Amino acid sequence: MNPYIMSILMCNLALGTIITAASYHWFLAWIGLELNTLAIIPILAKHHHPRATEAATKYFIIQATASSIILFSSIINAWHTGTWDITQLTTQPAPTMLLIALAMKLGLAPMHFWLPEVMQGTDTTTAFIIATWQKLPP
Repeated sequence: MNPYIMSILMCNLALGTIITAASYHWFLAWIGLELNTLAIIPILAKHHHPRATEAATKYFIIQATASSIILFSSIINAWHTGTWDITQLTTQPAPTMLLIALAMKLGLAPMHFWLPEVMQGTDTTTAFIIATWQKLPP
């Protein structure tokens, strides 16, 4: 992969983490998580091997599902409370759905079955990024 493209993707990983950590608005937090996910997909698929392609596809499907659950949870919370503030998580279905989505994003049990398969399809550096840096924003 071109070093310029790799540096841009790494900067997008850092930017997504910063946006997510600094946001008080549900939509901005979701944007940061999506930026982080979309920046890691080309890094996962940089080796033209079927296992790398499978790992990138599995990672994308799981992360997209978890992101849609986060967005749905924030919409339910905003509908009940009238605000998009992250600290106003008061209605009951929203925190439960958010907890499930974050467990999927982090690879926590019982939603962890995708993580070993994705780690096996990547190289060591990419597996290290997935195991450490990708766990910071959620």
